Amino acid sequence: MPAHDLALLTEAALRAGEIALRYWKNAPQFRDKGNGQGPVTEADLAVNDMLADRLRGARPDYGWLSEESEDGLARQQTERQFIIDPIDGTRAFLAGEETFAHSLAVAERGRVTAAVVYLPALDRLYTACDHGPALCDGVEVTASLRSASAGASVLTTNANLQPDQWPGGVPQVDRNFRASLAYRLCLVAEGRFDGMLTLRDAWEWDIAAGALIAERAGARVTDRHGAALMFNATHPQAPGVIAAAPGLHADLMARLMPV
Repeated sequence: MPAHDLALLTEAALRAGEIALRYWKNAPQFRDKGNGQGPVTEADLAVNDMLADRLRGARPDYGWLSEESEDGLARQQTERQFIIDPIDGTRAFLAGEETFAHSLAVAERGRVTAAVVYLPALDRLYTACDHGPALCDGVEVTASLRSASAGASVLTTNANLQPDQWPGGVPQVDRNFRASLAYRLCLVAEGRFDGMLTLRDAWEWDIAAGALIAERAGARVTDRHGAALMFNATHPQAPGVIAAAPGLHADLMARLMPV
C-alpha cells in the first residue's frame, strides 16, 4: 500500500507544481490569515482544491489534514490520513524565491508511510516510503555522519540559538536558513546540511513528509524532547523538531536536556 500511495502522491505533487508556477512571480492575490499564521495566496487555495479532489477522490476512506482546509476530528476515525501543505514557504513564494515546496504525506496509526516533497521552481522531487530509501529525483540520498555540533551546518533561525534555550550550552554551529520546513528536512536527508532544528511547535503538515524522508536517509528525527514524532493528533502540532546525523542529534539533545 505505501508504494501505491507514493505513486499517487508523486503524481499529485507534480500537478501541484504546474498550478503553483502559473501564479509564481505573477503577483498572486493574498491575504494574511492573522494570529501569526502568515499569508495565504490564491495559489495555495488552488493547489489545495486540486489535491483534495485528486487525493480524496482516489482514497475516499482516508482522512484529510491540510493547512488550507477546515480541520475536523473525523480524520481521527480513519485508519490512514493525508497530511498536506499545499505550499510550504508561502512567504518565499510571494517573494519570488525558488525554495517553496509542496509537502504531501500519508500517515497510518500515527506514523508516516509515504512522503513526497516537491520544489517546482527547482524541479526537485524528494520521495520516501516507510520501508524504502529516501530519493531525490530518483537517486538515493543519505544523511550526514557528523558526530558533534561544533562547526556543524544546521538549518535554523537565530531565535532557536538563544542561550535561554540551551541549558547545556549553545551549540557553536554554522547557521543557515530556508523558508520551507519540509525543504529543510529534505536538505538534511540529502546530506547538504548536517541538521535542522526548530524549538517552536511545528504543524504536522509542515513536517510529516520531510520527517520520513530525512529518517529514511539515516537522520535521527524527533521532537525537541527527543520523542518520536507522531501524527494525526487532535491538535496537529509537534513540540519542535530536530533532524540530524545521529551523533549530532545526540550532542544537540545533551545540550537541550543536560542530565
